[in-house]
Amino acid sequence: MIPAMPLPAQPRRWQQLWREAITDPLELLALLGLSARAADLLPATDTGFPLRVPRGFAARMRPGDPADPLLLQVLPQAAELGDVPGFTRDAVGDLDARAANGVLHKYEGRALLVATGSCAVNCRYCFRRHFPYAEETAAANRWRSAIGHLRDDASVSEVILSGGDPLSLSTPKLAELADALVSIPHVRRLRIHTRLPVVLPERIDAEFRDWLAALPLQKIVVLHANHPAEIDAHVIEACTTLRTAGAVLLNQAVLLGGVNDDADVLARLSERLLEGGVLPYYLHQLDRVAGAAHFEVDDARALDLVEALRTRLPGYLVPKLVREIAGEPSKTPLQRIDASMEMTARIR
Repeated sequence: MIPAMPLPAQPRRWQQLWREAITDPLELLALLGLSARAADLLPATDTGFPLRVPRGFAARMRPGDPADPLLLQVLPQAAELGDVPGFTRDAVGDLDARAANGVLHKYEGRALLVATGSCAVNCRYCFRRHFPYAEETAAANRWRSAIGHLRDDASVSEVILSGGDPLSLSTPKLAELADALVSIPHVRRLRIHTRLPVVLPERIDAEFRDWLAALPLQKIVVLHANHPAEIDAHVIEACTTLRTAGAVLLNQAVLLGGVNDDADVLARLSERLLEGGVLPYYLHQLDRVAGAAHFEVDDARALDLVEALRTRLPGYLVPKLVREIAGEPSKTPLQRIDASMEMTARIR
């Protein structure tokens, strides 16, 4: 009798990979061969913001390197415990922008839904690391308050899903929300801000692809990658799937000291993004949230980096350097003021 051929292994579902994320800093350090450095690398007390990182993302980190740029983004550090002037719990004025349960309304024509407080990865610089998700989530009461606000405000043409990470919600849950949005005549665009295609690309599965492709709204997916090492073949595949489903892909990065404050790194990030059909959109100056001061890069250095990018990349690969300032009607571009031009403007 001819022995039966073994069945091919089935791809593991994203929900299972989510559950298997690393949540113990000692386990992460052990996987990277850094256990002997644990006392030096980890804070002596709890930072109040736990570690969480998918194993696939951890696999892209360099073993034995405590300064690996992906590791620095997720590993709790003693520097988070310091009380630094100017760094607050609500760095971008989210709480003052609340318009309904889980709805933030900062900019003309756009409303942001805090769809969930869950993330696949806890980034140490997260500007919502102190956000009261338990009280401020748009999914509460099956989106009723959020949808009611959007329906009553005819100025809103674009809805932004944020969080947390909106793709941590199941596809049926996303479909429930999208069906409600489609029923609002003045809503034309859906923008999804997500890190999952980067840190857990398995999330972009066939079910999600089919739902997104059938969605009768303009679709923009804004990814969040900060370093070229984050973008492997699986991420490129996920981006390709999103594009075939009809989404425009953009990327927002955060300028982080010790991670990507280097012109060569930022140039490689832009080029790697383009391989996945993603255009660099914004390079954000750090939101000054309590616990993240050690990542800050000064404005002069940031401007030098962007100027260096302009000399080596086509314009469409140079992200806009911006800062979010609470209460302002848009992101604020950072730019140098030419002294002679400024003087001419005053004379006129």
